[in-house]
Amino acid sequence: MPVLQLSAPAKLNLLLRILGRRADGYHELQTVFQLLDFGDTLTFTPRNDDRVSVSCPGLDIPTENNLIYRAAMLLKEASGKRATGVDIGLKKVLPMGGGIGGGSSDAATALLGLNALWQCGLDINQLAELGRQLGADVPVFVRGHSAWAEGVGEQLTPLFIEHAWYVVLIPSCHISTAELFSHPDLTRDSAAITLAALRDRDLEKHWLRKYAGNDFQPLVEDLYPEVKEARLWLSNFGDAHLTGTGACVFAAFNSEVTAREILARRPEGIEGFVASGVNESPTHRQLAKFAATI
Repeated sequence: MPVLQLSAPAKLNLLLRILGRRADGYHELQTVFQLLDFGDTLTFTPRNDDRVSVSCPGLDIPTENNLIYRAAMLLKEASGKRATGVDIGLKKVLPMGGGIGGGSSDAATALLGLNALWQCGLDINQLAELGRQLGADVPVFVRGHSAWAEGVGEQLTPLFIEHAWYVVLIPSCHISTAELFSHPDLTRDSAAITLAALRDRDLEKHWLRKYAGNDFQPLVEDLYPEVKEARLWLSNFGDAHLTGTGACVFAAFNSEVTAREILARRPEGIEGFVASGVNESPTHRQLAKFAATI
């Protein structure tokens, strides 16, 4: 089998509402996932034995806790096939704890890539269900389309989002999702909105301005002042918001040139990047090309 290289794209939560806490302890959410044409890269190199290895310079995570390795083992078990060995190399550019889906996207790309390499034959629904076992955000990357999400984030409806260029700032802190969800000061009573409202033709170009917001933002900014500082700086140029339950903040712009000019002016000590929003994951386009070669 040939070597396979796939993207693991980042995501932004263009809005994130917490409607309440369920009896099982999970939270009812509503969010919009915007995929980006920017992210990590996974390279799959077949081996002559049945060993699965994962390597990423600078990422110190025990193998058994690595989401990529866990995804491989889960797929191997679920497919019931004798999978060949593979070396998986990860080029990591997305920050951990940033709220832009790095680990979840890596796991999803592992499921998609190995399903193709090992010829497991699982369909997208089966892969998404495996992904859900690894994390609430994994299914959106498996399905590969920007989406409206409800439930704990697993009830997905593909959504067309008008194109924009995003400036994403990465404050130098790592935020624990578990800490935020369990924090007593987290607001959990936002009013539900409807997908129909987002699809209102009169609001097509302005829905984000009307519904944008992240219920985690006040708590995160109280606990991590550097996140607030980054957002306030970015808000000088556009509507800036926290994404997910991480540290990253973002704002949307119509022009790549404008976005890159703003990023270049960011305060010293804050990392960041510019990325194009996409409705279809680059991973799926790459897999389609790969499938045509085997």
